[in-house]
Amino acid sequence: MSHSSVRGEGAPAHAPGGIPGAASGTPGTVPGPRGPRRLRGPVRPAGRRGRRVLRGIAIALSVIVLATAGAGYLYYRHLNGNIRTDALNLGDRKLGGSRPNAFGQTPLNILLIGSDARDDVKNQELGGARDTFGGTPLADVQMLLHVSADRSNMSVVSMPRDTLLKLPKCTGTDGKTYEATQGRRPVNESLGRGGPGCTVATWQELTGIPIDHFMMIDFKGVVAMADAIGGVPVCVKQNVHSRNREGKGSGLKLAKGTHPIKGVQALQWLRTRYGFEDGSDIGRAHAQHMYMNSMARQFRQNAKLSNPLKLHSLAEAATRAMVVDPGLDRIDLLYDLSVELKKVPTGRITMTTMPWVGSTSWSGKVEPDAADAQKLFTMVRDDIPLDGKPPAKATAAATTPPPADPAAPAAEIPVMVRNATSGKDHGEARVRGRASDVVTLLTGKGFTKAKADTEGAAEDTTVIRYATADQAGDAQAVATALGLPASAVQRSTDVSGVTLFVGKDWREGDKPAPPAPAPSKAPDTARPLNGDDDGACMDIQPGFTW
Repeated sequence: MSHSSVRGEGAPAHAPGGIPGAASGTPGTVPGPRGPRRLRGPVRPAGRRGRRVLRGIAIALSVIVLATAGAGYLYYRHLNGNIRTDALNLGDRKLGGSRPNAFGQTPLNILLIGSDARDDVKNQELGGARDTFGGTPLADVQMLLHVSADRSNMSVVSMPRDTLLKLPKCTGTDGKTYEATQGRRPVNESLGRGGPGCTVATWQELTGIPIDHFMMIDFKGVVAMADAIGGVPVCVKQNVHSRNREGKGSGLKLAKGTHPIKGVQALQWLRTRYGFEDGSDIGRAHAQHMYMNSMARQFRQNAKLSNPLKLHSLAEAATRAMVVDPGLDRIDLLYDLSVELKKVPTGRITMTTMPWVGSTSWSGKVEPDAADAQKLFTMVRDDIPLDGKPPAKATAAATTPPPADPAAPAAEIPVMVRNATSGKDHGEARVRGRASDVVTLLTGKGFTKAKADTEGAAEDTTVIRYATADQAGDAQAVATALGLPASAVQRSTDVSGVTLFVGKDWREGDKPAPPAPAPSKAPDTARPLNGDDDGACMDIQPGFTW
C-alpha cells in the first residue's frame, strides 16, 4: 500500500457514491416539470476549474434532496451557475449510452467518483497530508450505480481503489493524450489522465457497460450535506478509534453500538480503512455501503428535509461541490434524474464490491476475479437484478405486445446485416464473410432484399434494431424467421432501417448458440448488502479498539 498512487488515510480519503431510491415513467425518458425528457445529452467539453472531489455519496445525496424539493423546483434554478461539468468519456471507445429494451424502457448507469485531491484550503484542512497538496488527484472511490430499465431495482458495484488494470488511451479536453498503459496500474490513477472521463473510459473497457453519466463531489461538500441531513445511523460491533502509532487513520472514534453521524464524523466514517475489518480498502467499501443504505432509508422514513431553508442550504452546498457530465449540467436535469432514482424501493437496492483476488505481481493490490467479477458485470450489463428477485414487470414483459404496424411480406423487407461476431470485448476476430453467410440464409427464407453491410460492429448476442415505429413489425418478422426471441428486437436511433447484428453467439451455423443460463443473483464473493438491512454492523480490526 506504500506506492505513491495509493495514499493512506494519513493522506486523504475515500468516500462513496450515494444512493437514493427510484421507479418507472415514460419509457426511455424521465418526467420533468416541462414534460418528459431524455437524461442524456451531447458531450460538450467544459472547464476543469476546481473539480477536485471526494465522495459520490454526497452527490447522490444531493440528487435525492433535489427530488424532495418538489414544488420548490423553480426556486433552485439560480443554482445552475454553481454546477461544473467535464467531458463524459475521454477514451477512444464509445458505447453510445444505454439502449432501450424490447419495451422501450432504458436502464441508467451512473459512475460515482471520489477524488482525494486537496484543491483549496477547506479540502486541505479536511484531507490533511501536506505532501499531497497540489498533487495529481486519484479516483479513490469508484462506484457504478445501475438503475434497471423498469425502475424496479438498483445495483451498486464498488471497485477497490487498489485494483490493477490496464488503463486505456485517454485524450483530455485540452488535447493532451495519455497513451494506454503497457502494464497494469492502480485504477485510481485514471482520474489523473485527463479527468473523470478517463475513469469512465476505464470502466467501460473493463465491463462493457455503457455509462450514461458521472457525478463527483469534494470533502467540504460531504461535510456540509451530512450536516444538513441531520445524522445517518451507523453501527460498530466494538469501540473503534481509527488511529495507529504512525498517525495513520481517519480519526473516527465511536463507542460500540449504533450512532447517528454527520459532518466531519460522517466524512471520517466514509474514509476509514484502519480500524474496519482487516484494515484494507475492501472493509472501507463495506462501511460505505452501510452508510449509503442507511442514508437512503433516512430519506424515506423521515421528513427532516421538508424544511425549505434546509433544502436550499443543502442544494447550495451540493451544487457548489459538484462536477458532473454535460448531460446533468442543469438543476432540472438533476431533478429529472432524482425522480427516476426515487422510484426504486430501498428493499430492491443491492450494494456489492467487485469480486477480486490478490495480485501476484504487486503486493497489497488486487485484480478482478476472472469468473465472479465478469459474472457480476454481465448481470449489470444485461439488466439482471442482483438480489435474485424477478423484475417488478416480469409478468407483463413475458408477453410481447404486437407491433403497431404489421409486417410487410418478407420479399419487401430490406434487411441490412452487419458482422458483429467479435463480441463487445473484441476478444476474438470477426468471422470473415459471416454477414454474407447470414444474408444467404435470409434470402432462403424469402428476405430477398437482405444485404451485407461493410460496416462492422461488436455485439455479444445477436440483435435486430430498427429505427421507426412503422419498421417494428418488419423487425419482428425477421426475428421470427430466424428463431430469435422478442428481446432481440430493439428500437434504436443508431440505425436507419431494419439491421441485423450477427453477434458473438452466432459465429457459425444456421442459428445463434443457445444462451448460457443467466445467473440468478450476485455471487457471494461480491458481498451483497440489501438496502433494507438495518442490522448491518461493522467488524472492528484488532488493535483499533479502546
